[in-house]
Amino acid sequence: MATLPPQQDEGHHSLLPFLQSQSHTTLTRLYQRPSSCLSIFRLLRPVEKQLIMNLLWLESAIDAAKMAAWVTRENKKAYDDALHALVRVHVVPAPKDGKLALNQTFKSSFRQALTGGGTSGSFGVIFDNGEKRLPFTIEELDSYALERWETILHYMVSSGSDQKPTKPSQGVLYLLERRKLMSKFYGDTLQITSAGFQFLLHTPHAQLWDLLLQYLHMAEERQMDLVEVLGFLFMLSTMELGKEYATDHLSETQKAMLEDLRDYGLILQKKPSARRFSPTRLATTLTSSSPPLPTSAGTSSGPQEGFIVLETNYRLYAYTDNPLQTAVLNLFVSLKYRFPNLVVGSITRDSVKKALLNGITADQMISYLTTHAHPQMRKNNPLIPVTVQDQIRLWELEKNRLRSDEGYLYTSFASQADYDYVLKYAKELGVVLWESPMKRCFFGSMTGHANIRGFIERRTNANGA
Repeated sequence: MATLPPQQDEGHHSLLPFLQSQSHTTLTRLYQRPSSCLSIFRLLRPVEKQLIMNLLWLESAIDAAKMAAWVTRENKKAYDDALHALVRVHVVPAPKDGKLALNQTFKSSFRQALTGGGTSGSFGVIFDNGEKRLPFTIEELDSYALERWETILHYMVSSGSDQKPTKPSQGVLYLLERRKLMSKFYGDTLQITSAGFQFLLHTPHAQLWDLLLQYLHMAEERQMDLVEVLGFLFMLSTMELGKEYATDHLSETQKAMLEDLRDYGLILQKKPSARRFSPTRLATTLTSSSPPLPTSAGTSSGPQEGFIVLETNYRLYAYTDNPLQTAVLNLFVSLKYRFPNLVVGSITRDSVKKALLNGITADQMISYLTTHAHPQMRKNNPLIPVTVQDQIRLWELEKNRLRSDEGYLYTSFASQADYDYVLKYAKELGVVLWESPMKRCFFGSMTGHANIRGFIERRTNANGA
């Protein structure tokens, strides 16, 4: 048997911790679907995949010591970590009597996924329209997915500005708010949060799973069967781009999901009542390493290389014609000129202060500039001019230097003993915001004033003063 390869540096997929939190019963139901087993296999790391393949075709359990003997000493930790990860998602039952084997349900379904057979419709059922209507072309599906996805991102980056972007559906807005990517800072208007800006720094694949994980967390409160929801997402990830699939074989939960997935750009239907749908590239790449959106320049996935040039005088040149990238820059850059394929602006105190007020941190701004730096800038060391980095951080410190709180100042105590006694009581309440022993005074929050005032009055009356 071949020696296990070294463990890759990449971490687990973001979905796996969610799966690890589910019960054995839930996961066993999920593993009854070949498409789910194949999708989960795709999300695993190389060592975990090889462990599964080593156990998949064994008809009986194997000694754990024999399996461990295949591992070189330097890869022992990688092997132990991989085995532990598989046990946590119940793909491998916890070893008993020193034996290792795959979950029987997972083994049977995964074998079926690899060899074919069965009539469960786990991978979807192709819609037979008798050639009366051609399915959507791949170009149409890509255009639709891109338009829906960029509508969401455009709304996020344009919130709180004078722009009036297309508004996503209420379901999408609710999801963004629940995920804390947007929040109502002032009145009823949703604005992007610090977490939302960090979200924009991620790849489209990571962004999509970020939203879908929140969708999964909300499934129970919406009285949706989690296994049906997960199963449908995994089914979509194994479908073929450019094909039409029938809705007749879907469960009621999965049919209800179609409306949500249309809003996210994962599926395209000619009309909501249609008995067929086509998955877009966003759906078919859910569990693969392929890009979920077209990667040509000018799309939300961005140019193949960076596009930002930043000078030491804070002047910024962005070689892009993508409105979304321009809108992101507008969150913390004062834009001056716009040309067909170039945007010119400056990083100013006011533009950074505006971003800081919206919850965007100095590190996030610097991270965005670093991530999208032009190849010409990557010859520099350091990549981003030190003067610019330091000034952005200084502007952040300037904002954080002062903090305002409403409360009461307690002063003019008759003696040091009175001051110490009242201060100790206020600290026990946890309402002291500032104190000055030298001046014999302290500042307490509004919430504790009634208690402190009553305490002082009782002490004064007890002393007869």
